[in-house]
Amino acid sequence: MKKKRRIWLRAFIIVLLLGIAVIIDWPNFNISVPKPMVSFNNKSPYVHVATKGNLFEFKNNYKIKEGLDLQGGSHLAYIADLSKIPGGDKNNAMDSLKRVIENRINAFGVAEPLVQTTKSGNEYRLIVELPGVKNTDEALNLIGKTAQLKFQEFKDKGFVDTNLGGTDLKHADVAFDQNTGAPYIALQFNSEGAKKFEQITARNVGKPLGIALDGNIISAPNVNEKISGGNAQINGKFTYDEAKALVVQLNAGALPVPINMAEQRTVEATLGQESINKSLIAGIIGVLVVSIFMLVYYRFLGIFSTIGLVLYLVFSVALFQIIGVTLTMGGIAALILSIGMSMETDVLVFERIREEMRKGRPFATASRLGFQRAWPSIRDSNFVSLIIAAILYWRGQSTIRGFALVLAIGIIVGLTTTFLGTRTLIDLIANKKFARKNWLFRVEKAEEES
Repeated sequence: MKKKRRIWLRAFIIVLLLGIAVIIDWPNFNISVPKPMVSFNNKSPYVHVATKGNLFEFKNNYKIKEGLDLQGGSHLAYIADLSKIPGGDKNNAMDSLKRVIENRINAFGVAEPLVQTTKSGNEYRLIVELPGVKNTDEALNLIGKTAQLKFQEFKDKGFVDTNLGGTDLKHADVAFDQNTGAPYIALQFNSEGAKKFEQITARNVGKPLGIALDGNIISAPNVNEKISGGNAQINGKFTYDEAKALVVQLNAGALPVPINMAEQRTVEATLGQESINKSLIAGIIGVLVVSIFMLVYYRFLGIFSTIGLVLYLVFSVALFQIIGVTLTMGGIAALILSIGMSMETDVLVFERIREEMRKGRPFATASRLGFQRAWPSIRDSNFVSLIIAAILYWRGQSTIRGFALVLAIGIIVGLTTTFLGTRTLIDLIANKKFARKNWLFRVEKAEEES
C-alpha cells in the first residue's frame, strides 16, 4: 500500500507541475476569482451577492525572449582609440572596455546582448549587438557616452577641472526631494574622493561648483559650506527616467578608452524568422519520426515515451520563460539536440527492461530493474554533457552561452521526465493483467537466465 501511495503521489506531483507549466506556456492566460460581498435587502427576503475586487488574480506575463537573429535589433561597431595606451596594456584596456559596456547594457535589461572585441592589423574594434532595440538612436543611448564625470571650479575665464572625477565615485542613486518630490542624483564618494571633495568645497564656499558630464555642465550649485563625509547630490530638472539613465552611466563607470562610431545599422529579422520557421518544421518532423519509431519498435513502451516527450516540451518551454532564456538559433539547435538525448535515455531504459523480460521476469520487476540498471550509464553520459555545457557557458560568448544554457536545461528536464514522469506512468500499469503479455513490448520469448 505504501508503494502505491508513493506512485500516486508522484502522479499527483506530475499533474500539478503539468498544470502550472501549461498555464505558463499558454499565451495571455489570465484568471481571477472575484471577492464576494454579501448584502441584505430589507424589501426582499433574498440575499444579494455582489463582487468588489478580486480574491485571487493571475496574469501570465511570461514569454520567450528572442535573440538578435530571431527578432532583429541594432548592430553597432566602434573603433577604440588606444593611441595613449602602452602596447602591452592594449588587450587589457579592450577587456576593460568590454566589461564596462556590458555592465551598462545589462543595467537596462536588454536580453542577451553580444559584446565582443576584434583586432584587424593595428585597429581595435568593439562590436555590440542589441536584440529588440531597432532604433539605433536608442541603442546609442544605451551604450552611452564616455560618462566622464568631473567637478569643476569657477575661475576668471570659466570652469576648469579639478582632480575630483568619476574614479572617485563610489555609488550613485536616484533620490527624491522630500518637499517637491523632484528626483535628484545622490552621490557617495570613496574615502579618497571624500577628502578631495572636502578640500574643493572648503576653498569654494560662496562660489558655484560645476558638475560636468562629458564636458557639459549639468549642474552648478553654489557651495554654502564645506562638505565632509563624501556625500553630495546633483540637482537639475530631471525626469525619473533621465535620472535613472544617468545613474546607470555613472555607476557603470567611465570608459577606459575613447571610442568612435564606425558602423551602425538595424538588423531585420526576416532571415531569422525564415530560419526559425524551417528549424521548427524540421524539429516537428524529427519529433514525429522519433515518436513513430518508438511506437513501432517498442510498441506499448513507445506510448510512454511519446507522453514523456510531450511532458518534456511543455516543461522545457515553461522553464525557458520562467528563467528568462533568450532563444537564438543556437538555442533552437540545443533544444532539438536535447530532445534526441532524452529519447536516447528512453532507449537505454527500454532495452534494459526488454532484456530483463527476455530472462523471464514479469513486466513489473523488469521495469524496476531496467530503470535501476540503466541509470549509471545514463547518469555518467549526461553528467559529461552538463560539464561541457558549463564550460561553454563560462567561456563562450552570447550565442554559445544561449546554446549551453538551453542544452543544460534540456538535459535536466529530460532526466526528470524519464525518471519521474515516464517511470511513474509505467509503475501505474506495471501490475495490470494486460502488462503480462510480452508481445505488447516486442519481447519475442523468454530466455533461460544463466
